Amino acid sequence: MRVALPCFLLFVILLFPRVALVLMWLFSTYLQRAFHGGLVLPLLGFIFLPVTTIVYAWELNSGMPTSGINLLWLLLAVIFDLGGLGGGARRRSKRD
Repeated sequence: MRVALPCFLLFVILLFPRVALVLMWLFSTYLQRAFHGGLVLPLLGFIFLPVTTIVYAWELNSGMPTSGINLLWLLLAVIFDLGGLGGGARRRSKRD
């Protein structure tokens, strides 16, 4: 079971990123360390790009530079977030 836990955690974060952000904000200092205690950027990330906010916080808290493969992870998170937004817009336009 110990090997499956990181995969399960990743699965939960990808399915419910806003819930993960709220839990991270309430029960840890993970987001505060990544965004230097500010509230505006995490709040905007919660609304518009939740997975990107989590990936960016992970990179900063792990001491990884935002370049190379880490930049690729960040871009994939942006694409994942924008894909969710675009899919909802496409569904709404088909209903009209």
